[in-house]
Amino acid sequence: MKRIAFALTALTAVSIAVTAPASYAAPDFDELRQENLDKDAVNFDELRRENLDKDAVERIQVKAIDFDELRRENLDKDAVYEVVVKGVDFDQLRRENLDKDAVNFDELRRENLDKDAIYEVVAAVDFDELRRENLDKDAVDFDELRRENLEKDAIATV
Repeated sequence: MKRIAFALTALTAVSIAVTAPASYAAPDFDELRQENLDKDAVNFDELRRENLDKDAVERIQVKAIDFDELRRENLDKDAVYEVVVKGVDFDQLRRENLDKDAVNFDELRRENLDKDAIYEVVAAVDFDELRRENLDKDAVDFDELRRENLEKDAIATV
């Protein structure tokens, strides 16, 4: 029995060793590529060459741009804008707008500053002093009411 099992194991090992190299044989990629090209598949080699040619054209175009010249042109434009801005009399424009009944922002600002001063006076009110005056007039003492209610709650929870 052991001999038969050993013989079968050896026979299996030999058959695996003989068939394995054939099943793991390296595919011929050139042949597969040619078959795909015959089937009108995408020719990646040709696409690669076309893209490389496009990159070369773009590089030539980029090298042809004179960035220093562009910079000088833009600086010249900035100088023109500075001359235009420096030539404007904004005080004169403001007076013209005020003559046309435009909004006087200086006056609005002064009015708002005056309102802020009033708010500061109101904010300076001494609320502790007012509380004491009201307590002297037998007004309701909310602090005392609060303490009484807290004591009632403490008794109710016990």
